[in-house]
Amino acid sequence: MTNNQLLKEETMLRKEQLLKELESIISLEQINTDHEALYDASADRYRKYAKAKKVLDVPMPMAIVYPHSTEEVQSLLQFCNKHKINVIPRSGKTATEGGLENWKEIAVVIDGSKMSQIIKIDPYNMQATVQAGVKLQTLEDELRKIGYTTGHSPQSKPVAQFGGLLATRSIGQFSTLYGAIEDMVVGLECVFPDGHISKIKNVPRRAGGPDIRHIVIGNEGTLCYITEVTVKIFKYYPENNAFHGYLIKDMDTGIHILREVITNGFRPSVARVYSEEDARQHFSHFYKDKCVLIFMAEGPKGIVKATNEAIEEAVAKFQEGIVEKVEDHYIENWFNNLNWTQGHIDHEIQTMINHDKHDGYTTEVSADWETITKIYHNVIKRVREEFDRIEDITMLGGHSSHSYLNGTNMYFVYNYNINCEPEDEMRIYHHPIQTIIVEETLKLGGSMCHHHGIGKYRSEWTLEEHGSAYYMLEKLKEAFDPNGIMNFGTIFPQEEGLKYIKG
Repeated sequence: MTNNQLLKEETMLRKEQLLKELESIISLEQINTDHEALYDASADRYRKYAKAKKVLDVPMPMAIVYPHSTEEVQSLLQFCNKHKINVIPRSGKTATEGGLENWKEIAVVIDGSKMSQIIKIDPYNMQATVQAGVKLQTLEDELRKIGYTTGHSPQSKPVAQFGGLLATRSIGQFSTLYGAIEDMVVGLECVFPDGHISKIKNVPRRAGGPDIRHIVIGNEGTLCYITEVTVKIFKYYPENNAFHGYLIKDMDTGIHILREVITNGFRPSVARVYSEEDARQHFSHFYKDKCVLIFMAEGPKGIVKATNEAIEEAVAKFQEGIVEKVEDHYIENWFNNLNWTQGHIDHEIQTMINHDKHDGYTTEVSADWETITKIYHNVIKRVREEFDRIEDITMLGGHSSHSYLNGTNMYFVYNYNINCEPEDEMRIYHHPIQTIIVEETLKLGGSMCHHHGIGKYRSEWTLEEHGSAYYMLEKLKEAFDPNGIMNFGTIFPQEEGLKYIKG
């Protein structure tokens, strides 16, 4: 028997022993060892094509476990910490950057979907408390019944769960008005690998030292497991919604108009500009080979009226770049059909199984107003000049969709025909394009990850992203996860993971 065979046999025996011990912590019904489920849990949407084609080369976890309470999460983490088992926290399954991918032979996925209780909706104090496995859409539906909203609406809204939303530092389509998830979180509860349960109380603000919520928000399952969340809620005024759409000459005009509206102090719920190619896949029925600028204003009637006027004034200021106004109903119809359900995901998977294509990828970055268009133009130029499979690209463009007083984001979007083996797709197509995007963004001082997180496939640039501040991030990992059991390879670069990144 070879050394490799011996190692495999020893690993198999250890897995069997650990699974037996696991049954003493939670019931057998809460442990899933089905082969198909484990294969599905071995990676997220980042490698969706290889996954659909059944050619993933990463190890499958030995089990998926479904705790029902914070105390069960505590017991599971203590067990995994004691036995040095890699833990992949999961809640919602909508990750896009490899954060749910498994890089260890001995691993357990802790899935929070059974922790699905809405604990309290408190309209007077404008907040709601939920367990981590509550779907965003579920809470939104309950709030709408009484005239409120979460204000949070990522495209994954029908399937996303609160634990995952916090862990990945999520953002929604209406962020310019309501903020991102970090602006909405009031308090939370989480469990650390040693079993310590921390509960951050619900207060509007405090000056009690550093804001410890941010140790948890965005940790991507590398420091702790989120079990409970309290978020702000907002009054809902759908009857006042107003939509604006324009065809414009170029991306620079769109960014100038976004900046004008935002820096003048107005907060439309949606403020976006699309490049020509990106507009084609969203607005093919009216875009006329032009860039598209869109706004949505919502809230109390007076605020909407003022916001509408501000948008019209900004458009008038940059009139030279405006081609024509778009009828409002086109924009409204598009927003009403933007989110994707589990049915959409299942259809996409089946399409990938049947055909050598998929809907492509996005890489989202952020920078200040002055820099964002430089990044955009540099990236598009470099991809067109340097990418050696440029003839396979069917769409290359981008859009800005989340703006702030001092800058905005840019989603780079790229679709391509796949003319290689499924297992080689990421290495040949996605990684070279993403590398150009990240390099140009970091070179000009932007952030390489606006809201999808670092995951495992941008971790090679984590040190460059943070520079001297990486010291603080590194010390958090050392303090809270000294045995390194939490989501190995995510955020924190690992030499062992390069075999998966480089292919």
